Formats: sequence, structure tokens, C-alpha cells
Amino acid sequence: MPVRAWFPTYIYCETLQRSGLERFNRDLAEECRQLRDYDRAGRRWSAKNYPGGYTSYASLNQLHRFSSSFADLGRKLERHMRRFAGHLEMDLRGRQVELTDLWLNIMPPTVAHSLHLHPLSFISGTYYVATPEGCPGLKFEDPRLDRFMAAPPRRESAREENRSHVTYPAEAGNVILFESWLRHEVPSNRVDADRISVSFNFNWH
Repeated sequence: MPVRAWFPTYIYCETLQRSGLERFNRDLAEECRQLRDYDRAGRRWSAKNYPGGYTSYASLNQLHRFSSSFADLGRKLERHMRRFAGHLEMDLRGRQVELTDLWLNIMPPTVAHSLHLHPLSFISGTYYVATPEGCPGLKFEDPRLDRFMAAPPRRESAREENRSHVTYPAEAGNVILFESWLRHEVPSNRVDADRISVSFNFNWH
């Protein structure tokens, strides 16, 4: 082949576990709502920085350290992270990997999450707890976009790997992992129900 692909960007998407997801997510969603009601500081922060929604990002961002439910989720997420890191051929021998942050997000109708990345970590991700039909997915941006300069636009029929953005649907029970430098966003929730997810970061030392 005269043309070869180099420096690929990988995104991992897999079901958290093979069975018991419905009950697991139902119990986790209930705990998420209880935490929102309990977390007064998080609601204040969200009112300014996450209008209309709730996130524990700035208040309860290590849920796996004090909740057995989230600790269980964290252990399951680590197994997926190690599979992804293996695919990326990362050398973790002799290194300690740690789930440093884990927080919840509740997106009622009209709430959006603007374009961002996750500094000070190497693999980040999202776990979907409740995803009403029609709620927004996770939209990723081509990391080279700010270097395209004078490049012409892509054809509408361009292959997915040649497009500037890709969106992974939000499906309850799915884990999505990506390298932390990859920018992403969640468009406005257009359905009349809460979209609930858990976000997290892994680091190593």
C-alpha cells in the first residue's frame, strides 16, 4: 500500500460486565440521586459551572474511596483500563496505576458539557448509568484539528476515520475509555429525562 496510517487515536467501548447490569445500574442511579441531594457544596458549584445540571466533580470527586458501590465500580473499570492500556502497548511494568478521580454527572434536559480534556491523568473515561432514549452521546474531536491550517473541508461521504468528529452513543452499561489528552464534549440533552454518568481518571507513578 502506498498510503499507511500512523499515530492512530484509539477509543475503547465495552459493556462493563456480562450480567446483572440492570440491577447494578438501578442501584447506582438511586445512589447518584441521593448523593446529589446530600451534596450541598456540589449543587452550589454546579449552579455556577454546570448550569441546570449536577456534577460532583468539585466536591465529591473520589467516590470510590468512601462508597462501596463506587469502589466496586472502580475495580471493574480498572480491569477495562488495563485491557485498553495493553492495546495501546503502554509499559506499566513496575509502575503503580491508580484510579485518582471518580465523580458523577446528572444531565437533565437542556444541560450540555462543553469541549474539554482531562489533564494530570493518562486514561480517562465515562460509565453510563442511565441513558434515556435520544439522550446525547460522547463527541470526540480530531486532536489534529488545530493544526489543519489551510486544509479543505472533508467530503460528506468521508470514511469515519477521516472525519473531524466522532460521536459514541450513550448506552447504559457501557464503558468508554480514551487517552486523557483527547478533547470531547456532550451536546445538549434534548430529552425530558436525566442522563446519568460517572466520569473518572487513571494515573500512574
